Amino acid sequence: MFANRYTAFVDACSLAKVLPRNLLLTLAEAEFFRVRWSAPVLAETERAIAAILLGKDRAAADASAIAAEQVERMRRAFDDAEVTGFDDFRSICKDLPDPGDVHIVAAALKTRAATIVTENLKHFPERLLVPLDIEVRTSDAFIADTIALDPGRAVAAIRRMRERFKRPEKTAGALLLDMEATGLTTSVDILRSFRELL
Repeated sequence: MFANRYTAFVDACSLAKVLPRNLLLTLAEAEFFRVRWSAPVLAETERAIAAILLGKDRAAADASAIAAEQVERMRRAFDDAEVTGFDDFRSICKDLPDPGDVHIVAAALKTRAATIVTENLKHFPERLLVPLDIEVRTSDAFIADTIALDPGRAVAAIRRMRERFKRPEKTAGALLLDMEATGLTTSVDILRSFRELL
């Protein structure tokens, strides 16, 4: 995977949680791949972040403001990531189990994404996507595969990400524990042998 030729379209469910989002965007920033999303995905991401914050007893206005700021930061950091003009591709993917996901495949087709990163694998059956040359991966599988491409460069990027955490600061061990708790177990298995470099 190289940024000039490998594109991943990331679904809202993979962007909603802090740690998977930070890892995906850190690896995209390190130019392992080109990250893509759409306005509907970002709107759904914003709602999901706000819901997570509300679950942590944040006030509704506070949760909404924080979620909006997180999405705006994503837009600013990756100003070329938003896919538009994909309505003509909707008819190609009308047989998905959830019609609400048609926009994701349509946008992925428009941007020629090789992968859709999502936690909802059952919503994107292989029988429909393989003929379109699109694979579907969970964030854990995608992150693990990306790290395995160039572990030294990936670990250095993830270390820089870890060092940016200030409230609270995270040790390498704490980062791995948090990743495991978030379900990124395959990625943690790969990173354990690089713990001293994290």
